Amino acid sequence: MSNSSSSSSSPRGPAPVCPYLQRTPQGGYLCSLTQKPVNPLGWYCIFDYMNCPIYISHAAYLSGRKGPERKYSEDVVIAAEDLTVVFKVGSMFSKKDLYAVDHVNITVNKGETMAVVGESGSGKTTLGKTLVGLYTPATGRIYFHGKDISTMTEEEYRVYRLKSQYIHQDPYSSLNPYKTVYDILAVPLRANKLVHSKAEEEKLIFEALENVGLNPKAYINKYSFELSGGERQRVSIARALLVKPEFVVADEIVTMLDASLRLEVLDLLLAVQKEMNLSVLFITHDLGMAYYMAGDTGKAAVMYLGSIMEYGPAKEMLESPLHPYTQALLSAIPEPDPVKSRSKKVMKLRSLDPPNPLRAPPGCKFSDRCPFAMDRCFKERPPLKKVGNVMVACWLY
Repeated sequence: MSNSSSSSSSPRGPAPVCPYLQRTPQGGYLCSLTQKPVNPLGWYCIFDYMNCPIYISHAAYLSGRKGPERKYSEDVVIAAEDLTVVFKVGSMFSKKDLYAVDHVNITVNKGETMAVVGESGSGKTTLGKTLVGLYTPATGRIYFHGKDISTMTEEEYRVYRLKSQYIHQDPYSSLNPYKTVYDILAVPLRANKLVHSKAEEEKLIFEALENVGLNPKAYINKYSFELSGGERQRVSIARALLVKPEFVVADEIVTMLDASLRLEVLDLLLAVQKEMNLSVLFITHDLGMAYYMAGDTGKAAVMYLGSIMEYGPAKEMLESPLHPYTQALLSAIPEPDPVKSRSKKVMKLRSLDPPNPLRAPPGCKFSDRCPFAMDRCFKERPPLKKVGNVMVACWLY
């Protein structure tokens, strides 16, 4: 099927925006620009629609046939395979590809906590937003309960977006200052048509506030600017949990809170997770919080410049790290005891500043900072290799 140029006109008028532009990894930026030939479903598409998973899935749906088989068991709530997210950065005339997430593979089981750790700019937030459908991957697949989200029917995709929620890092900008707490919490219920009466709406909102430790009668008529940071974050958590999700991304939810409130909010999330059997992707730059949340049964992944450096059981990985980057993060944790602090050995890196993500080293991304780097590290990128129960991307193993 031949493609039309972006400047040519279609006999049916300007090409409409593909309804699956934000959902298919085959599409993306190019789909929003190019005039596309039309396929039998009435869509304009630059690809061979007969081999397109979106077309195949919906053709099957329209004909009453069953969709694709599940790839993962029901215990795996969310999974990412070879996930890559690319942003175009730079000026209008000189754009470059920024690989915010670079070929990432992870799975999160039912009721499990996956802690994602790394410095600022490592791609943690981009990964979390992509897993809940806020960003479109350039390549790779996302599976929700074993189903590829790019091949889901309309109803299946709606359920996936409803059951995958996001708790933002900043409790000050994530709440609408012009709405009361009641109106903020009513939005997801009304938008998803989850209630059929005012009484039912009030009941769910009151229960949500009680579940996060807030007195409903004292808070429903307050505006967000009347709340403290801890109270705002509790409202954000209540909003995410109102729709009864199965998978929640908690993006550094205590970073902007006072130290005295952090443990309280973390304990709240753990209690709610246990009660609702939630799967949680906990994003943080603090290894101590990662250990606290993932505990003895969760998993952890250490990211650097969009790639996973180390991945495995949280307890084993954070107590005995294998990758030099994970070791450097642990050695940088301050020691409160002044005697121990003086004798503590901090790993000395070749450079304190991370490289420009647009010009990452051609081999291992950590090679220009790693004190153990060898010639091979500067030339070849190491794959994730299983060492014991942990996967590590390092040529030392």
